[in-house]
Amino acid sequence: MNSINSKLSSTVLWLMTIFSALIVANIYYNQPLLGKIAEEFGVSEAAVSKITVLTQLGYAFGLLLIIPLGDKMMRKRLILIDLVFVFIVLIWMAVASQLWMLFVASFLLGVTSVVPQLFIPMAADLSTPENRSKNLGLIMSGLLLGILLSRFVGGIVGDLWGWRSIYWTASILMIFSWICIYRLFPEIKPNFKGNYLSLMRSVWELAKTQPVLRLAAFRGAMGFGSLCGIFTTLAFHLEQAPFHAGPSVAGSFGLVGAAGALSAAFVGRLTKRLEVNRIILISLCVLLGSWLFTYFGGYTYIGLIIGIVLIDLGLQSTHIMNQSDFFAIKTTATSRLNTVYMVSYFIGGSLGSWFAAYAWEFAGWTGVCIVGFTFALLALTAHLLFANRLKRG
Repeated sequence: MNSINSKLSSTVLWLMTIFSALIVANIYYNQPLLGKIAEEFGVSEAAVSKITVLTQLGYAFGLLLIIPLGDKMMRKRLILIDLVFVFIVLIWMAVASQLWMLFVASFLLGVTSVVPQLFIPMAADLSTPENRSKNLGLIMSGLLLGILLSRFVGGIVGDLWGWRSIYWTASILMIFSWICIYRLFPEIKPNFKGNYLSLMRSVWELAKTQPVLRLAAFRGAMGFGSLCGIFTTLAFHLEQAPFHAGPSVAGSFGLVGAAGALSAAFVGRLTKRLEVNRIILISLCVLLGSWLFTYFGGYTYIGLIIGIVLIDLGLQSTHIMNQSDFFAIKTTATSRLNTVYMVSYFIGGSLGSWFAAYAWEFAGWTGVCIVGFTFALLALTAHLLFANRLKRG
């Protein structure tokens, strides 16, 4: 498996899925633990929420600066180098003794934890056109499961052994991942011959010249901002009446959301029956409607459970179809296409977290629901205005 024409083996595909979950989990362990971190450092909930925002901004920077290198460097080598830095930053997170150290380490953890976004274009390159949506759907399900289950695991481990213990555990998992990737993954030769500056210019050129990519990026950004809004503030909401729940309960909602993520794994198969734009429309309607459950049932467990399952289902389905849409663009610059999309995606997530944190401070759960609903509405509006126009064009 040494060339771009090699087929993607089931072993490598499943390892990509598992390692995507393990690596992306690093940047979400903190969400159910924010209350404990705020207590240890003696700061407000709004102040400690900066950890989540900085991690997501760091991820956006990593996507912008590192992912394009997947078209210029040997991808396997790039992945292995990056994982070394992930390991170092996880150790820093575990030993941080001051809040500013935690802020810096959180940002750097976001920057370095971009490896799954190198797996995705690799899988797209190695897949046949008939299997591309299905394979991407599997990896994206792993990615979202990592995001969701990390909250569950982080909450449980934080309750039992303190919030720092999860980062020690994660560092060990990174060593295991590095060894498996080194031994089992294929190498893909780079397809870009220019220097780094020209590489980055080509990323901007793709963003300017590909309207399908721009629309997908906006839908993804707004959708992910909607999801991040609820998970950034959920731990604070559950600490209050009528729940009075701790980090383990907040984290368990990641397990609830996993049901939606698993359901969305099958969305790639719907492309044989429905066109991509129709699937995206349905998915965004599910995402928007989920906020009605979250708002009106937000002070009951059943209301929150239904809302979060639907939020994750709607977002993940949209996400998979967005990527199938822009990876169909005829170009070899798959890493750079993914860069434009995922940078936008996590900027949207950062904005969702930021607005939701301040909405919580000033308007409580109602404010959070307004932020989440607005982000979802923006995604749906853009799709309704431009998707069919681009298809006709």
